[in-house]
Parts: sequence; structure tokens; C-alpha cells
Amino acid sequence: MTTVESSPEVVTDLDAGVATVEIRRGPNNYFNPTVIRTIADEFERLDADPACRAIVLCSEGKHFCAGADLTGEMAEPGASDRVYEEAVRLFDIGTPVVAAVQGRAIGGGVGLALAADFRVAARSSRFTLNFARLGFHQGFGLSVTLPAVVGESWAARLLYSGGSVTGEEAAAIGLCEVVVDDADLRSAAIEFAGGFVGSAPLAVQSIKATLRGDLVRRIREVLPRELSEQSRLRKTADFAEGVRAGRRRRDPEFTGH
Repeated sequence: MTTVESSPEVVTDLDAGVATVEIRRGPNNYFNPTVIRTIADEFERLDADPACRAIVLCSEGKHFCAGADLTGEMAEPGASDRVYEEAVRLFDIGTPVVAAVQGRAIGGGVGLALAADFRVAARSSRFTLNFARLGFHQGFGLSVTLPAVVGESWAARLLYSGGSVTGEEAAAIGLCEVVVDDADLRSAAIEFAGGFVGSAPLAVQSIKATLRGDLVRRIREVLPRELSEQSRLRKTADFAEGVRAGRRRRDPEFTGH
């Protein structure tokens, strides 16, 4: 096994053809531009490594990813732009990626999970698309990736309602491929990824490129719209109310202003 510590917050192991790229910002594993850039750097490094045949994206702690860290680096001007510039790189590699999702994947955390080709979820996991409950617009390319995996109707239903689904429900609508007991999550994700190790890597990369088609182009094209709408809606009274209600753990009272 080879271990690479790209930063204290992202650590990579490579064993028997399967790499694990682990986010270490527990318990919530919020992301910021540096975290997404480091993951993308690791993905690209592994994509060029002939010893790596599949990647498992995972996190330490209670939750897979609770979305963007709204303090520190994410509070700087242009931080969202930098996140999404780096995020596009996650979709543009040839190696198959499996996300291991425990606890909550919230907002942009679902976007991060959808940067993977497949998702293995713990039974206790929940996928939450809470943007509309914050008075906000989705980002991280979810406008493209979510309909691609669950269909337009389910994507609209989840985004309009700010809804949440359990691991079992996610599997039923195609948001994840496998649901396992919490204690088995990491090993199950590695086993799932291991199913690709015996295949010819050039063939797998070619097949992935064909199946993904113009996905990267469509994500690049939709990101300006997502960012523009996020910027516009941040200035509304409804967004302020959504954030306030979330902090106080109560239902928001939106006015359409």
C-alpha cells in the first residue's frame, strides 16, 4: 500500500489497483476551494498512474460532506467561482470513481458525490438538496448531473422541495447503486471499485469517455448560470430568512422577496 498525504485534509492510499482519496475535515467535511483543488489534483495524479485502476472518494467522520464551508476561505470574494473552476476537473478524468457516502451529503456535498461515476451509501445516509429551503439556487453542476442520474422529474421534485432521501430511497431512484450497513461502507465501496481492476484500463477510459459524452462541456456551460443565480438570490429577503431559519432549526417563512 502506498499512502500520499497531499495535505492534512486530503490523504490518498493506493492498494491493489484501487486508490482511496479521503477528505479529513470531520465531522462534517465541509469543502472550500483548496479542498476541491486538492481532490482534483489527486484525481489527475492517479489518472496518470498506471497502477491505479479505480478511485474511491470517501471522508472521515460522521458525514460524507455537508456542503460548502461558509466561513474562512469560502467567505472571500470569488470563492464560489474558484470552487466550481476546480470542480469541473473532477468530471474530466478517465479513471472510474466510486463515492462512499455516510451520514449526510448536503447541498454541494451531493454535487461532490455526483462527480463520481457511482455511489455506495450507508443505510443511515441521507442525500439532501436543501437549496430551495435556503432561498438559494443549486450549484456544483447539479443542474446537469442530478437529472442525468435520477431523471428530470425526480431532480425537479428534490430541488423544488429542498428535499431529502435516505440511502434506500436514493437507491430506488438511481441516486446510488448500492446500500450497505454503516460498518461495511468503506470495504463495500473498495470492493465495488475493485470490480474494474481486472479490465483493460485504456478500454475502460475509452468507454467512460463515450458514456459521459459532452458532460464536461454541459457542466462548464451551466456553471455561470448557477453562479449568477446564487449571487442574485443571496441578496433577497428570502435567502436571509432561509439562513436564519436553518440556524434556529425552524421552518422558514418565505415571502417571495
